[in-house]
This record gives sequence, C-alpha cells and structure tokens, in this order.
Amino acid sequence: MTASSPHQPDIAVEMRNIVKRFPGVVANDHVTFIAKSGEIHALLGENGAGKSTLMNVLSGLYAPDEGEIWIYGRHVVFRSPSDAIAAGVGMVHQHFRLVPTLTVVENVILGLDEPRFHLNLTQARAKILELSQQYGLKVDPDAYIWQLSVGEQQRVEIIKALYRGARILILDEPTAVLTPQETVVLFKTLRSMAQEGHTIIFISHKLDEVMSIADRVTVLRQGKVVATVNIEEVTKEKLAEMMVGRPVIFRIEKPRLQPGQEVLRVEDVHARNDKGLPALRGISFVVRSHEIVGIAGVSGNGQTELAEVLYGLRPVEKGHIYLYGKDITQASTREIIREGVAHIPEDRHKEGSLADMSLSENLILKHYRRPPVAQGPLIRWAYVREFARKLIQRFQIMAPGIHTKARLLSGGNLQKLILARELSSEPGLIIAMHPTQGLDVGATEAVRKQLIAERGKGAGVLLISEDLDEVMQLSDRILVIYEGEIMGEVPADRADRNQIGLMMAGQRQS
Repeated sequence: MTASSPHQPDIAVEMRNIVKRFPGVVANDHVTFIAKSGEIHALLGENGAGKSTLMNVLSGLYAPDEGEIWIYGRHVVFRSPSDAIAAGVGMVHQHFRLVPTLTVVENVILGLDEPRFHLNLTQARAKILELSQQYGLKVDPDAYIWQLSVGEQQRVEIIKALYRGARILILDEPTAVLTPQETVVLFKTLRSMAQEGHTIIFISHKLDEVMSIADRVTVLRQGKVVATVNIEEVTKEKLAEMMVGRPVIFRIEKPRLQPGQEVLRVEDVHARNDKGLPALRGISFVVRSHEIVGIAGVSGNGQTELAEVLYGLRPVEKGHIYLYGKDITQASTREIIREGVAHIPEDRHKEGSLADMSLSENLILKHYRRPPVAQGPLIRWAYVREFARKLIQRFQIMAPGIHTKARLLSGGNLQKLILARELSSEPGLIIAMHPTQGLDVGATEAVRKQLIAERGKGAGVLLISEDLDEVMQLSDRILVIYEGEIMGEVPADRADRNQIGLMMAGQRQS
C-alpha cells in the first residue's frame, strides 16, 4: 500500500477505470465506482452486467486487468481476500461459505492467524456476543451452523466480516434466501451499521428493496456504468429502464382463459423429508390445462418435498398422484418425463444444470435417448448443434456460443437455458419451483411471460414461489401451504394479502 493524492475524507471506496476480462467476455469495462463512508450504496444491474465481478475485484478474489483501487485515500493492490480484509473490506457472498459441522465461534475464527498456538474460544465468544448486541445480529455462538436458519447463517457471515475488522461490507444478493420478516431484520441491522460509519455495498436487482434501503445507486449494464444517482432522484421504473435499456412493464397482461381438462390430481399425499420427519400431510389439489395454480408459503413448509414427489424424486408414503387420469404415484422420474412433465427446479446450479457441460449438452439432457436427437445408441450431433442454436435464439440466452460451459452463464441466462430445455418438449404439466428467484427485472419479466404463454398453449402450471407478489400476479388460483398442509384456496382475482398472510402463518381458511 502507498499513500497518495488528495482525497475527499468521506470517500471510503474509489475504484477507477476497472477492467476485468474473461475468455470471450469483458465483465467490467473501465468501471469507476465510488462509495462514501456511512452510506448504503446499491449496485444494480441485470444478471451478467458485471456487479459480482466488480465486487469480487474489490474483495480481493479477482485481480483487475486494468485500473486502480483506493480505500480511505490509500492506493491498494489486493492479491487475496486476506489483503482486502486487512484493508477493511469484507464480502458476504450469496452462497454462504460456512462449515456446517462447526459452531458459530469456530466458523468465525476459522482461518485467522491469531492466536497462533492456543485458541481462546472464550474470548472469541465474548467478542461475537458484543458484535451481536451492538448490531442486532442475534445468534447463538455455540450453535452448529447446520442447526441455524438461512437468516441466522447470514448473520454469522456478517459477524465473521465484522470480527475481522471490516468497515466496508459488500453484500451479494443478501435477501435472495430470506423471508420478508428476515429481510426487515437485516435492513434494520444495515441501517444501524451505516449510522456507525460503515459503508454498505448492496448488490441486488430487487428494485423495491433498493428504493427502501439505499442512499445512492450505481447502475451497470453490459459491464459499463450507466449512472450513479441519489435514491430520491429516481423512481423504480427509471431504475429498471437504466438496467435493461428499455421501459419495463411491471404488470404482465394475463388473458382470461377457461380452465380445460384435468392435468394433475393429487389425492391425500403424505411424504417425509430428508430427516425422516413428516413433510406433506394429506395434500390434495387439482391443476387443469390453461391455468396456473400458485402455491404460496414461507420457505420450509413442504414446498420442496411437494415438487420432488410430483417429479418422482421422493417416494410417496400414502395417497395418489394422477396425470391425465393415469396413476403415476410410484413412477420414476424418467417415466414422468416421458409423460410430458417439465420441471424448473429450485436450485438451477445443483439440480437444473450440469456446470461443466456445454449449453448444447445441457439442452438435450431430457431428449438424448430418443429421436430425433438419438439415432439408435448414437447422438446426432449435427442435429443437436442446430437444435441448440435455435433454442438459444428463441429464448434469448446471452452466451458466446453453444459450446460455452453452463457454469459461465449468469443466473438469468442459466434460468433461460433451463426453461429452453424444459419447454422445448411442449409439456402438458409444468412444475415451476421459484422460477424467478434471484433474477433481475428483465429476466423475471421474460420468465413470467413464458409461463403465461405456456398456459395459453394449454399447459397446466403449478407455480411454487415464496414471492407472494409473483404468486398473486401469475396465478388463476392460489393454494397456501403451512407445515405440509393446505390451509386454504382462493381465486387470484379475489386474493387478499392479509388473508393469505394469515394462512401462511398457519390459520386455516374458514
């Protein structure tokens, strides 16, 4: 580190002309980003706009190809995240980096140089409790990570950064995994930290949240800065337009359709979770063609198990599942795919795609055994290449080419890849699990329009989402799930948020 040129005392971070390239793409193209002390600064942009890359440069994970970083007026060169932490920069990643089998205290001090030979867990515990009380980050220092909720695990990540002396805290999509109640608690913590002089950099594409929490916003598009503005100078609509380069319609038109024949019937289905405890307790409902049935509920109330049961990934303990009147209760996933069921899974990285396979290989995962993709035991690669090019164009997947690895796609483009694969077979039933979670406004709009288009073609759609606005906007009927039971059903055009909220908390519909 070297001291330097004149510096405004209230500037905590100054990144000048940052360039970061990857094979086939310029992720950051001469980006200048400035964040002040004591402010919450939102970094907005579509998936793949370069937000996470820029912050990975600031947190020492990546070295910039060009440009300079200044922290509190000092020029710095980060060769690792340890260098960044030493300069007071900490990052809480979207996917937490905690060891489940260790306690909170052990995770917080893991990897620290001091003390060298004797761990003082009592002293570390006391400091964690002090930080916990100071910033309202309630967590049990002696609890194992696997025992904590997602919200509590996030608090551990924040405490870990503060414990190491972070004054500049980067949060990557911090609310993507939180309930609305946990989000309120997090925002209260962030405001308290900003008031104490911390700089909070908040990567997001949830515009309502940005409008409520940020002091200033920097918008990136295709690796370049579009603008940095004070939050009171812009509207949600203006921010969306800056992000995607065109006006975004937040209200999607959904034509009125008469539901058709019964596609799916679920009768008194019971199933257990991975711990062997009851997860579904007598679930019953029907999905018809030309309709979207939404399942609303707080995370962890049986939604995952329901989707897995319907797709043959989890055994049914009791009850029956019928597809077009045919009993598929004990059918395998392969048989269910053959019956024309599409599945948009909860985790697009672990369940929805194979990271080290190319886009074309990912696109044929459901078709590779059958013509026209297969000819006997062989795959017709010339057909596959043409098939992949058409789908990439139709679903507007932004990628260098069909041979690009799936792991190199942004979240939004990976979700479009999964949609392209699942919808290309003209399914009769679509099980859509959190289809827009973590996506920016442009990608969200595209996915929602696609589901409404499939409804128009005659598919039955089961939409499972924790985004209540999404469920109310897309569904024809809404079912509310709580602790593995259906609390009630309401037509979407007569749905009341308070009524649904009460059912989500366990109050059965009268």
